[in-house]
Amino acid sequence: MVVEKNRRAIFPGSFDPFTIGHESIVRRGLEMFDHIVIAVGINADKRCMFSAEERVGFIRKVFEGQDEISVMTYTGLTIDFARENDCQHILRGLRTSADFEFERAIAQVNKQLSGIDTAFLLTSPEHTPVNSTIVRDILRHGGDASAFLPEKIRGVVKLS
Repeated sequence: MVVEKNRRAIFPGSFDPFTIGHESIVRRGLEMFDHIVIAVGINADKRCMFSAEERVGFIRKVFEGQDEISVMTYTGLTIDFARENDCQHILRGLRTSADFEFERAIAQVNKQLSGIDTAFLLTSPEHTPVNSTIVRDILRHGGDASAFLPEKIRGVVKLS
């Protein structure tokens, strides 16, 4: 008898804003995991362009109707939030070798502290140059960032 295991992963980040690269990682992650919790981190030391409520709203709109994805906010250690939400893995996307070196160190510490493994997915080549910092800069200067945003939130993600 084969027992199906509920494979849950957390996909943490600030998602300020959520980009097509983030969306791609989540959609591809669903091939490996039964459920993904997109965890919008709240860091009091980091000044975000969009409020936590706005970011959660954007992401929920992208994945509306998909019960295998939930979106939540959190503070504190990612591993604590993962354990509280019964997630056995952390999902991370890698764009560059510099991302790998940074993420590898965090993953190894997380594993040592909690036993939680990190799964890395390489960003699709067409999304490699896309990051939230660039998108924020485009928005801040009145440019059109729609090509870098998920289709369901194009026109919604803009400065008030």
